[in-house]
Amino acid sequence: MSPPGRSLPQVDLIVPSLDHEEAFLDAVARSRSLHAHFVEPPATSANYRLNIARQREPRYELRLVVDRESGALARVVNANEIVRGAAQSAFLGYYAFVPFAGTGRMEAGLQAMLREAFGPLGLHRLEANIQPDNTRSIDLVKRLGFRLEGVSPGYLRIHGRWRDHERWAITREDLPG
Repeated sequence: MSPPGRSLPQVDLIVPSLDHEEAFLDAVARSRSLHAHFVEPPATSANYRLNIARQREPRYELRLVVDRESGALARVVNANEIVRGAAQSAFLGYYAFVPFAGTGRMEAGLQAMLREAFGPLGLHRLEANIQPDNTRSIDLVKRLGFRLEGVSPGYLRIHGRWRDHERWAITREDLPG
């Protein structure tokens, strides 16, 4: 999934709880400019708690990516709108927190989420929808083995505007080894 010999920082995936609320909201606040028009993470206590409550739904798996060295929240990854039956698929969502952008922790966190999605969660396919100008995210999914499947005009409404997204996907068979 990563270039041979490339060493990534060590991270852990954890299921968020109310205990993480303050650290999460602080991370969102300091990362507003990074998120810009790409993502709208929960920025209030009420929205964070709604997100936590979604964890009880079988179609949503949210994880916090924690930097093992500092113990700080570095990223968020999720598999959402999980479809069972013949599809066994989900949409992959993720975003970084300052100061961890560009440090390899997202790649490490997504690798861990892919292992979880295609392992214990029993999924066959993950799809990541990415705005065309989010080149860092596109480069990331390419490194992980995702393939471009098309473009969805006006796919998601973010910060009040319908935005085009490229559809990138990976299946269990696409994983190396």
